[in-house]
Amino acid sequence: MITQKFVDRKEELTTLRRAFKKGALIIVYGRRRVGKTRLLVEASRGFRTLYHLCKEEEVSETLRTLNAKLFSLTSDESLLRHPVHSFDEFFERLPEDVVVIFDEFQILAKNHPRILGVLQEHLDFRGSGSIVLCGSSVSMMEELVSYGSPIYGRRTLSLRVEPLKFRHIGEFFPNYSLEDLVKVYGMVDGIPEYLLRLDPSLSPEENAREEFFGRGVLYDEAEYLLRYELRDLSTYNTILEAISYGHRSFNELRNITGLDGSKLTRYLSILINLGIVGREASVTEKPKKRARNSRYFIRDNYFAFYYTFVYPFREGIEIGMPDEALEHFERNFNRYLGWVFENIAKQFLIELNQVGQLPFKFTKIGRWWRRGEEIDLVALNEREKKALFVEVKWKDLSEREAQRVLKDLERKAELVGLEGWEKNYGFIAKSLEGKEELKKEGWFAWDLNDFETQQKIPL
Repeated sequence: MITQKFVDRKEELTTLRRAFKKGALIIVYGRRRVGKTRLLVEASRGFRTLYHLCKEEEVSETLRTLNAKLFSLTSDESLLRHPVHSFDEFFERLPEDVVVIFDEFQILAKNHPRILGVLQEHLDFRGSGSIVLCGSSVSMMEELVSYGSPIYGRRTLSLRVEPLKFRHIGEFFPNYSLEDLVKVYGMVDGIPEYLLRLDPSLSPEENAREEFFGRGVLYDEAEYLLRYELRDLSTYNTILEAISYGHRSFNELRNITGLDGSKLTRYLSILINLGIVGREASVTEKPKKRARNSRYFIRDNYFAFYYTFVYPFREGIEIGMPDEALEHFERNFNRYLGWVFENIAKQFLIELNQVGQLPFKFTKIGRWWRRGEEIDLVALNEREKKALFVEVKWKDLSEREAQRVLKDLERKAELVGLEGWEKNYGFIAKSLEGKEELKKEGWFAWDLNDFETQQKIPL
């Protein structure tokens, strides 16, 4: 079932290969399972490469392994007679044109902090090849290159590897419908390891029952990831569960969690830095008011799915009685996908913008809300004073229903306060009856069929 499929990453590959040619200190980081190691393997093809996975072991064992890999790379028999006994010796005997990759480097840095000083000396006085420090602990990897670190200011490239976008999910499931792909993306986001974990011969719902409610690998993964990065897990669980229940403003979260403001700010900041939580302000909000009027959301679909459908029912799942969890999942999954689809629609519009398939090039896009009114997506070009207002519905809509929604969209657009702007109106739905007729009336209209067409356009 699981293959070694490598999908997309063209931009990252180009960036890394360019850096390898110049010689550089390269920091590559991102959450576990996102595909960092495979990216580096692909990027280093054609380069003399020494790859080392750092482990919880004695430094002497690490050096013994590095010596063997250095001999394999160079065939220098002096390494057999006089093996390296320190990292200083390792770097001294390293050929100049080699790309050295230390994977999960934070483990080595924790167990042998002196490695950072050795690296500093190598980079300042001897190094001409490329050193890649790769790690899954986002917080630790960022700390390694922060002010005060021996290698501060010496990195040439820092690359955070993000999950794949929705447009690439279909490459893992060639026989799935686009509706099924939305469901998969809503369950596991664009994390390659999770996508490979799912069985393409089963439906998305069957995969959910097996992997989450049947206590498969994905059931424990959320807690494992949080423990890898965080302490005080119970507080983070409380915050994430509260956000999943729809408490999205800072004041709501402070009231529901009972945390004082300073502590909540710190916890949310850490979750945002890890890429688990996101914060957004209304797209037209002035910079000074953005922080005060922000909303929080679970950015990572895997965590969003877990805290919506699994975490509240862990007790029953643990004792082999997942019926309540399954009932909640079956009753609410489609509603949950509405939020997922809004994010996919945003990606879709950004891609259309990149290839010039919209009435103008927008420079910002996001939600708009004010006093109980809300528009799903508003795209703006403030210099040209042009706007595109879009409603997103995870529904099968008739032309009449769509016209009713679009008329209400025109009403809400007047509340945004963009007098004198050119205004365009659009609609994105799961399926849309009379789509061509709506276009003839001057509205923009898209559904999943357009997503399929867009996925074939190279960006």
